[in-house]
Amino acid sequence: PIRFRTMGKKRPRRGQNGSGKRLFWSLAVTIVVLVATYWYGGEDDAATHSKGASDARSKRKRRAQCRSSCEDIILEAARPMPTQRGDSSSSSSSGDAAQAAQAQTRPLGSQELLMLPRQYSPSSSSSSSSPNVQFPQMNHVGLVTLSSTPPTTALLKAIDNAMITHPLLRGHVEGSGEPKERVDLFNMVRKGNPDPERFVSPSDVGEAGFAAEDVLKVIDIGVDAAIDDGDALSQSWEASFRRDLDDGSWCDTRRGPLWKAELHRLVGGNTDDGVDGEGKDGPCALLLSFNHAISDQSSANLLIDQLLSDVACMDASTNNPTAVPQPLPLSLEQSVLGVGRSFAETNPDGVADLNAEGITFDTVKYVAGKAAEGFKSPVILPDSVEGKDKDDGSGIVGALSTIAGKSAGGSDATGAAARKSAVSFRTLDAKATEALLDKCREEGVSVTNALTAAVALTASDHIGGGANANAAGRTRNYKVLQSLDMRRFGERLDKCDTVACMAGSMDLMLGPLADRSGDSIRGAIADTSQFWELAREGRKQTENFVESGEPAQAVRVFDAFMTVADGNNLVHLTAESAASQGRAYSAGVSNVGVFERQRAVKREGEETSDRRENLMPKHGRYEIRDIYFATPHSRSGCLYQVSGQTIHGEMKLTFHPAKPIVSEETNAAFADAFVELLEVAAGVKEPASADTKAEMMTSGGKDGGPLSKVPSNVLSLAALAFSIGGIAIHGGAWADFFQSVSQMKANVADPADATAALNFWIFFAVGHPILQPILWISDVLHGTPGPKIADLVPYLFLAGNVVAIGAIAFSKEIRNAVNIAAVGAFLAYVGAGLDGQAGLGDFNLALDDQYKGQIVKGCPAYDEVRQPTMNNFDLEKYQGKWYEHKFHDWTQFKEVYDTTLDIKLTPDGKGWIDDFAVKGPAPKAAPLSWDKSPVADGAHYFLFGRVDEKDPPGVLRESGFGVEFPNYIVDVEKDENGEYKEAIQFQCLERGGVRVFEGINFMSRNPVMTDQELTAMHARAEKAGMYPYGASPEQMHTVARRDVNAPKLDNSWQQMWKFIGVDKLLELLTESIEDGGR
Repeated sequence: PIRFRTMGKKRPRRGQNGSGKRLFWSLAVTIVVLVATYWYGGEDDAATHSKGASDARSKRKRRAQCRSSCEDIILEAARPMPTQRGDSSSSSSSGDAAQAAQAQTRPLGSQELLMLPRQYSPSSSSSSSSPNVQFPQMNHVGLVTLSSTPPTTALLKAIDNAMITHPLLRGHVEGSGEPKERVDLFNMVRKGNPDPERFVSPSDVGEAGFAAEDVLKVIDIGVDAAIDDGDALSQSWEASFRRDLDDGSWCDTRRGPLWKAELHRLVGGNTDDGVDGEGKDGPCALLLSFNHAISDQSSANLLIDQLLSDVACMDASTNNPTAVPQPLPLSLEQSVLGVGRSFAETNPDGVADLNAEGITFDTVKYVAGKAAEGFKSPVILPDSVEGKDKDDGSGIVGALSTIAGKSAGGSDATGAAARKSAVSFRTLDAKATEALLDKCREEGVSVTNALTAAVALTASDHIGGGANANAAGRTRNYKVLQSLDMRRFGERLDKCDTVACMAGSMDLMLGPLADRSGDSIRGAIADTSQFWELAREGRKQTENFVESGEPAQAVRVFDAFMTVADGNNLVHLTAESAASQGRAYSAGVSNVGVFERQRAVKREGEETSDRRENLMPKHGRYEIRDIYFATPHSRSGCLYQVSGQTIHGEMKLTFHPAKPIVSEETNAAFADAFVELLEVAAGVKEPASADTKAEMMTSGGKDGGPLSKVPSNVLSLAALAFSIGGIAIHGGAWADFFQSVSQMKANVADPADATAALNFWIFFAVGHPILQPILWISDVLHGTPGPKIADLVPYLFLAGNVVAIGAIAFSKEIRNAVNIAAVGAFLAYVGAGLDGQAGLGDFNLALDDQYKGQIVKGCPAYDEVRQPTMNNFDLEKYQGKWYEHKFHDWTQFKEVYDTTLDIKLTPDGKGWIDDFAVKGPAPKAAPLSWDKSPVADGAHYFLFGRVDEKDPPGVLRESGFGVEFPNYIVDVEKDENGEYKEAIQFQCLERGGVRVFEGINFMSRNPVMTDQELTAMHARAEKAGMYPYGASPEQMHTVARRDVNAPKLDNSWQQMWKFIGVDKLLELLTESIEDGGR
């Protein structure tokens, strides 16, 4: 970073080592919460924003994993898992059984807490923005239709066997999950976890508190000759599928079970084979519903296969080898990072630690990259909902609103609760699926890459609406959530031996795409090259994600965030956002791959995972005809979502966005267009006719003219470039600051002391940059020429505001650029304060900074600075009014003037009150508006403290903003009558050996001091050893003063302030504060 130095001036010190890491941590801490705010939109099968993970210990291993993960998903989704967990590769099935014989329990991992979900107790407070809120569980629904209906008794026995095999199927959750305390202003940051939420699985199914009969519900479907059996069956299971996708009220996590099953069977009509529906040969549907914390679709497939295998063996009266009881599965974080290496395990007190295991430069780079995605402004709402350039809450301002405990754009709890899933089911037939696979191999991409291209292109066909439906030339970026099976990354400890949730995801940024790009391919306006280019872009981003080790960094960041923050509340606030309507992604794809290539449950005699059989689409007379699954995006998630897997060579697809954002009709049209686009891309279907092509061209298809070629986000990128440059200039100072903060936290006995001191610093560090635009706007207001309304506001100023506000309101490009520039300017201004370049007198924010090349650490003792003039000091004589002439103090503002301190002791002599009077802004700070300010004639605020009898005379204890620090009276000068006429005060706040704040005041009983008198005060301060702490002339700000006899200001603005009672309000506020202090 570029640094400027001036000899003799106070500058922050440089760190000696690790400055690069500290620099990036400083940037990361600034944006990590903004990133985290928008990680929780989609809870698809490879679910949520734990984001996938890979430890990627070596480049070669990362590349190997990349090749594995990026191969064609249809070939690899159910590939045999690597042998055994961690150091137990040689363990036998009998060893597994012995481990499972004991009651099992473990705390939920971060991803599981998001799914469960962990509740948020402040929401029950009457002061909460969303009182009495119970966060709904995230559901996972899987469905198979079968050629034959199993007997109920056999299915119950199979469910009982499954509960013996899989601990989470007989488990429940205990623990409140409440932290020891919440330590931030917005009640979002957690500290400690004395009663973590934990899975509890009894050793015996009989001790679970529920049985197979409590899990299974049989739905008998009465039909007659007028109703087709297949239609009746599908109507029944589809209704349950939709219900369970959005409604998880059936699940009591404290009691269990955490899953349920429904058997839909025909009764009274004729099956395909002419046998009554209760007989052996009637078709049926088996619906499995889970709390998503315990399952993903791979483990649901494992369970389905086990149930059908057991039922088939019971039918044939043969002995099926018993499934080996499994131990409680690891959490996703343990599976990826290793046992004992999750953030919660390495930080049991739940305190954020920048030096935690695995936190590296790559972690920070990952966070920065995720934050940068927002600058591309991906579309997340259709025009029919959003309106042209409507703010969707996805910008920095929206993120800050969410962090502050408010839904971006306001709360719409009613709308969030009313959203449900629109659901459509489709099949890509075997011919098209095989052709698509062949074409993917030819193009060097996976089927998943093809699906992400298809979902983005189809989204471009449906994103337009309302007045913009035919707008030519509009292009947009698409953020696509691509699901990942996290068993394939990092330590890879979970082998899919048992039911568990190892679902993760990554983000793809695709585009910009012109509206109706998919239609253009289907309509032969464009060939399929764009489709395959987009698929290759998806593969490239996936390869980069895996090879760079970002999956592991993602898990670490998400795990750390969920440990120290209430991530579920962020999901809730995002879901209720009136601006985003819970949308965080343009679209999402979850592709589980080929059913038949996944390994089945381990059975006796299969001593290692390598010898496990594959899943089978048919066991005995039970053949799977259809298989569908979904997780909800109704409250929060993707705008468009498709989930699929392949069985019998056919791809089974579920389309499940949120309605009414996407209607049932639109979702059905989306599903048809998606499948057709895959068929065209695979070459099994011809594009639309020439007539259709002409129709599309006249209705605003892809080729939108020259405007479609104009680069988007130019203003945002320019603002970002300037912001990064402004921050980077002060990068070294930021690095030193965060190093000092880490040192402070490490050295204090009570972390609350460090937190209070840091909050004290933050309050004033934020206040200074916020004041600057206020003063600038005020001067623009009063400097605008032309006639005025009531002699107050110029007409031209109002017109300019209308133009500026209109541009920001109606142009997302301008709005984003303004947001980025504002945040960048804010961080750059604070960085200048850390670097000593924003005013050494009032805004030198550095901790433990240096003077003339020497590092000055901590605070001096009183005896080190106390001068002989303090002998026989009389605190009673020190009372009264003092005029402040110079200060070095970032709790004050250089923009004020005529500051005075009126010090009074309490009647008992044990406390003191400082009536600090200010006027502002000063004429030099705001030359055009200073006399129009509501506090131009003065305002007061009070400081309170105590007199500790243990302190030597001349030391006062000052309190405020949660901290207490000494106020040293260093030096006094007496007049001819022995009264104090001049004084030097020195305040210093130190925590953990780090000086957080120093304040120096030169004061006099007279409102005017000569240059000679001030020079003499500097000399006395230097003699006291205070120059290193900021008492030299260049480090102090001179307070501006008007003549004490100058009349009170009187103009139309002052009259207006008095008319509305501002002067009375200030007086009342002054009295109330003073009375409270007493």
